[in-house]
Amino acid sequence: MKPFLRHQLERYTQRLGELDFLLSREDIMGDMAQYRTISREHAEVTQLAVRYARYQQREADVAAAREMLNDPDMGEMAQEEIAEGEAELVQIEDGLQRLLLPRDPDDERNAFLEIRAGTGGDESALFAGDLLRMYTRYCERAGWRCEIVSESQSELGGYKEVVVRVVGDAAFGRLRFESGGHRVQRVPATETQGRIHTSACTVAVMPEPDEALAVKLNPADLRIDTFRASGAGGQHINKTDSAVRVVHLPTGIVAECQDGRSQHANKAKALQVLQARIQEKERSERAAKEAALRKGLVGSGDRSDRIRTYNFPQGRLTDHRINLTLYKLLSVMEGDLGDVLDALQAAREAEQLADLESALPA
Repeated sequence: MKPFLRHQLERYTQRLGELDFLLSREDIMGDMAQYRTISREHAEVTQLAVRYARYQQREADVAAAREMLNDPDMGEMAQEEIAEGEAELVQIEDGLQRLLLPRDPDDERNAFLEIRAGTGGDESALFAGDLLRMYTRYCERAGWRCEIVSESQSELGGYKEVVVRVVGDAAFGRLRFESGGHRVQRVPATETQGRIHTSACTVAVMPEPDEALAVKLNPADLRIDTFRASGAGGQHINKTDSAVRVVHLPTGIVAECQDGRSQHANKAKALQVLQARIQEKERSERAAKEAALRKGLVGSGDRSDRIRTYNFPQGRLTDHRINLTLYKLLSVMEGDLGDVLDALQAAREAEQLADLESALPA
C-alpha cells in the first residue's frame, strides 16, 4: 500500500475515536441536526476503519505465512495462504481507494440529458435520434426511467433538440461524462453516391436540482410564454396552449416543456430544467477555471469539447479523452455503454487519487 494511502487511513482511524466520543456527549445528542451530521460521518468513517482493520489483519497473516515458507511441513500451505492473502489485499486496497475519493453529492441525483443536433443538417438530427435511442436503451438496462421533457423533431426523423429526465439511483454520476461533442462518420440514408459524411451533436448532462439547494429564481428575472405544442400528442395537446417556455433574462438561458397536458405541470418542469441549466453554467465556469490550472484527463464536460467519434464503416467507437477504442459500435448503439462508462469512471478515480496524493505534504 502506498504510504500516502496508509497515512490517510490512519487519520480516519483516529477520527473514528473522536466521533465515538462526540456521539457519547449529552449536548450533541440533544441537538438532532448536529447528531445526524455526526452520525452520517461516523457511518462513513466506520466503513473505512473496518476495511482498513481487515487489510491490516490480512497483511499480518501474509507476513506470518512468509515466515513459514522454509518449514518443510508448512511451506506448501504457507504458499497458498500468501497467494490468497495478497489477492485479498489488492481487492481491499482498491475498495479503500474508492472510499477515500472525494464525492460529488450531485452524483446520486437524477439527471437531465440534453441532445442537440449540430453540424451536418438532417444527418445530424438523425444522429441525435440515434443517441437518444442509445441512452434510453442503456437506461432500460440500468432499471432507470426516462421522461421526455421537450423535443423539436426534424422533418426526416430524429431531433433538432431533445431533453430527457432520467430518474434512477446515481443517474447523474453514471452519465456525467457524456457531456460534450459527439461526432459520427457514416454514409447517410440520404446519400446516393455512398460517400461518408461527418456530422456532430452536442450532449449535456445536468443533475436535477435539489429543491432545498436549487438556484432561487427571482420572478422578475423570468419571462414565461405559453404556446401550442408541436408534433404528435393527440387532439388535446394540439388545441391548447399547454406548452411553456421560460426565459431567464439575466443570462438568456431558455427552457421549455411540452410533454404534459397541464400547463401548470409543464411550467414546473420547465423551471426545473432552467434551474439545472443555470447551475450547470456555474459548474462549467468553475470547471473552466480549474482546467486553466490543470488540464483534466476526462475533461470539463464543456459542449465545445469533442469527446467521442462513432465511425460506422469501421464499427469503431473512440473516446478521445482516455484514448479508448472499441470495435463494438453496433452493440454500443443498442445501449451497451457499460465498458465506456466504466473506463471513464476509472480514469476519473485515477485523477482524483493523483490529486489526493499531490495535496499531501511531502
